[in-house]
Amino acid sequence: MTDFPILTTITVLPALGALALLFFPKESEKGQKLFALLVTLVTFILSIPIYFNFDANTSAFQFVERYSWIEALGANYYVGIDGISLFMVLLTTFLSPLIILSSWTAIRKSVKGFLVSMLLLETGMLGVFISLDLLLFYVFWEAMLIPMYFIIGIWGGERRIYAAVKFFIYTMVGSLLMLVALIVMYLYVGRETGNYTFDYLVFREYLLPAGLQTWLFLAFGLSFAIKVPIFPFHTWLPDAHVEAPTAGSVVLAGVLLKMGTYGFLRFCLPLFPNASSQFAPLISILAVIGILYGAWVAMVQPDMKKLVAYSSVSHLGFVMLGIFTFTHQGLQGGLIQMVNHGLSTGALFLIVGMIYERRHTRLIADFGGLAKQLPIFTTFFMIVTLSSIGLPGLNGFIGEFLVLLGAFQTNQILTVFAASGVIFAAVYMLWMFRRVMFGPVTHEENKTLTDLNLREITVLVPIVIFIVWIGVWAQPFLGKMETSVDNLIRLVDAKKTAVLQMNDQHMWARGDK
Repeated sequence: MTDFPILTTITVLPALGALALLFFPKESEKGQKLFALLVTLVTFILSIPIYFNFDANTSAFQFVERYSWIEALGANYYVGIDGISLFMVLLTTFLSPLIILSSWTAIRKSVKGFLVSMLLLETGMLGVFISLDLLLFYVFWEAMLIPMYFIIGIWGGERRIYAAVKFFIYTMVGSLLMLVALIVMYLYVGRETGNYTFDYLVFREYLLPAGLQTWLFLAFGLSFAIKVPIFPFHTWLPDAHVEAPTAGSVVLAGVLLKMGTYGFLRFCLPLFPNASSQFAPLISILAVIGILYGAWVAMVQPDMKKLVAYSSVSHLGFVMLGIFTFTHQGLQGGLIQMVNHGLSTGALFLIVGMIYERRHTRLIADFGGLAKQLPIFTTFFMIVTLSSIGLPGLNGFIGEFLVLLGAFQTNQILTVFAASGVIFAAVYMLWMFRRVMFGPVTHEENKTLTDLNLREITVLVPIVIFIVWIGVWAQPFLGKMETSVDNLIRLVDAKKTAVLQMNDQHMWARGDK
């Protein structure tokens, strides 16, 4: 297993599948769907051994592959994963076949183009999570924007062009700043060490001056903050979610938004530890504002999909709060909450999409009394709703509890405000569930609705299994990331101390003391 290029295989396979799809006859839509589903299923099956062969006792990168790419620039095809990226890779491969299956009847135009876009998007997302060369990371980061832009812009709702352009502009602005910072870091470290490279491990071990760290953190951090998104950079997200097709909303909530939080964990904390600590109070405050703001705005939404979109902003605030506690519990909570958010919020978008296919409306006021009419749908909706509000015994509780536990060690007042977000989540989620599922049937159209079919049940069952599994027994997940989280904390603390000592020595040498 260690000699087999498993990371390259699962990353390239969807792109090869997209290339093969181009040769399918245009009229064979069913064949195209079956082939895309097969490609994503094989990709997921191939990724499963990664979990079982992953050594949880080491923080070193595993399944590493390295080949020369652009020798003149010192860029390599360099990939590998640790406990921080492991579950992001598995979450991506797990959700992809479910997303393809969920869009089986929802996508009716340009089916081939849609499937090609989804497969290319999977390759881009996986490439982001496995890259250990910063230039390679940037290429994958930019590449996945293109298929997502087309998914929103072609297969979205009435305002799809507006939402797609807004999504693209926001993310491109942040990406260009990150590119500038990457070039500055490449030239600075190369000049100081004589080794011009984009090797992540070289940058991770190098001590950047505190002043330079600040500027680089701002550039990288803005790009990641837009992707999360952190308040006040969130305004593109509700539009993108509402206008995107169900599959687009699921991939946005399930994986794409995690690239921002992953970027903070992988790059900002270890590469710019002093700047990360400097901006931690501000980011924590913005995270708590996002938790409360997202919850309050969700409470007044008449549209189910928009309500779920704003709940996503609120839940990702917990992830950011956990990351910037710099505590073991907070970081682990943030990581597991990234997985939880992908499962729970992704499932909520799937459920909204399933009811939209039947009624062609997402307005809460257009429903009511569906529980008797759709008992299977109601059961899944209830489980996912309770998961989203953090009910003990389901996955949401584990992540939020660890985040709040870590945050309480650093700022008790902020933690109290953040904890109130859990209460507000219960208010808007249960309010929506009650109005949609209970009460009298006030619209004749709702009396003829059909319950979930076998395909839709097949989509939701795997997600619900993991929702319950993580809530009841989280150790198989937390255990795999524990060593990498501990190593990250030690690295950040050691580099912060070393940079401060280096600055003190420079001040003594100049006679400033």
